[in-house]
Amino acid sequence: MSIQRKAHRSFVSYIDKSREYYAAQGYRIPYGWAHYQNTPFSPLNRPITESKVGIVTTAFFHPGKEPEGVPTLPPKQPYAAPSDPIPESLNTDDVSWDKEATNMDDLGSYLPLKTLISKISEKKVGSVSKRFYGIPTDYSQRRTLEDANQILNWCREDDVDALLLVPV
Repeated sequence: MSIQRKAHRSFVSYIDKSREYYAAQGYRIPYGWAHYQNTPFSPLNRPITESKVGIVTTAFFHPGKEPEGVPTLPPKQPYAAPSDPIPESLNTDDVSWDKEATNMDDLGSYLPLKTLISKISEKKVGSVSKRFYGIPTDYSQRRTLEDANQILNWCREDDVDALLLVPV
């Protein structure tokens, strides 16, 4: 097998493509990627086997099927919904994903509550949060930070020790 060298990149640079896209839309200031000197992550205070774990998904409830207390759409906003009962399905039709290469029939692929709950009896996790959390993906950095703070507040209310982020 021989190695073929190329004079240019052979992959698509998401950063370059994003900057080109925003420039083509008429934005004068190049897209600024979020970066932080300090992150909100911290080591667990106890082993995961003794921790309460929560889940964040980017999927939403089907319109009209939201549990009580969960906002109806539009507009999309963060939500906290009961982990029990586990929803039968969530709406992902308006989220960008390769709809030809895969499907969203497997709820566990983007809301793995059933699997996480099974890990309690296996002594792999301590417990699961009484709620799971949803967050939109189509917002500005400012809005995303605001939404993340709301989810952080809910996690604190629910005494969550660790959070599993499962984007669609």
